[in-house]
Amino acid sequence: MKLPLNYLAFIIPVFFIFLLLEYKLAKRKKKEHYFKHESSVANVSIGIAERLINLFVTAGFYQVFDWIYTNYAIIHIPNTWWVWIILMLATDFLWYWYHRLGHEINFLWAAHIVHHQSEEFNLTVSARITTLQALIRNIFYAVLPLIGFHPVMVFTILLVHGAYSFFTHTQLVGKLGWLEHILITPSLHGVHHASDEKYLDKNYGDVFTFWDKLFGTFQLEEEKPNYGLTHPLKSYSFLWQHFHYYLELVEACRRVKSFKEKCRIIFGSPATLDQDIRPALEKRFLMQGRKGNHQFKIKNYLNAQVIFSILLLTGFTAWFPVLGTVDKLFIAATILLTLINCGALMEQRKYIYELECMRIILLLSYVLGKAGIFEWIILPAVVMLLMEQYFQLSKLYYRYVLREETLY
Repeated sequence: MKLPLNYLAFIIPVFFIFLLLEYKLAKRKKKEHYFKHESSVANVSIGIAERLINLFVTAGFYQVFDWIYTNYAIIHIPNTWWVWIILMLATDFLWYWYHRLGHEINFLWAAHIVHHQSEEFNLTVSARITTLQALIRNIFYAVLPLIGFHPVMVFTILLVHGAYSFFTHTQLVGKLGWLEHILITPSLHGVHHASDEKYLDKNYGDVFTFWDKLFGTFQLEEEKPNYGLTHPLKSYSFLWQHFHYYLELVEACRRVKSFKEKCRIIFGSPATLDQDIRPALEKRFLMQGRKGNHQFKIKNYLNAQVIFSILLLTGFTAWFPVLGTVDKLFIAATILLTLINCGALMEQRKYIYELECMRIILLLSYVLGKAGIFEWIILPAVVMLLMEQYFQLSKLYYRYVLREETLY
């Protein structure tokens, strides 16, 4: 019997082929400085997590769109060629306002800030999208089936819309002259990712420049932009990149008393948030790296983990329709632990070894559970504890797996 495949899985390797081509072209042009290894790994890790978690929610959103269309559509718009043009314009218009509000309202910015954390600007940055950001975006897009566009048409145009925006995250394409007055180009989108004051809050459009010109947010590139946040994030931690701004909002709300003031923080502008909060939270929550004057030669080990996550995600996406719940949860947990470990490796956190042990226990739990003898998990857990006690496996791990070297 032929098993059903999710053919969208093949988009994942295509995405990474384009990343490789961009990097090779940058090297040929002697512009390798467009890429920073740790930052690129962080970008890709966030993209892997978003694709992973979206597997569990995308089908649900299609059902929601179909329910809205079936029960509440104002009209039923026919599927003709000129309707697709209107749908593209409508999609980009909704994107503009989703995107703009994502920069102007704190609780929306908390989801979108992840996309702007990178201080490089290349195709890997297009992957910096969180699942929560995708959920918020789909709430805006729910207007389309409400108007009367069929959900199949909506999801098709969203694929095209997303594919276009992928190619606007690069520095290898320069200014494109008159085209920049019609379409969002890499130069224009680079302005949007800039931290320079003159470029802040500009170029919210994803495909067309019409909306930015209409609402006064259009800006051509003049001086070369400096990319990233106005207050850079000093961490590659997978978890911190995702959740630091939510913690900042919680802390800001904790510092005020009235409900009105708390609402003003949550629904207010990011520009008004106390900038002393983040450094205080970094001291409280970001664990210090390993002590001493050490250098970890982890690049190949880190790359191997990222490649492993990509391959596992591709297979998971392809076979998602036929996998059982336990299989899905095991693979998802394995990928997420690996991504968290990648962030810990780049920052040389003290809990790297513990994360590795968690992955081993997770794997053994899955295998023993499949064999129907899950209760035996206590045996390898005890063995690992004893080996750490008597053979100090953690030190061997740091010495031989990461090839720790003392610098003189």
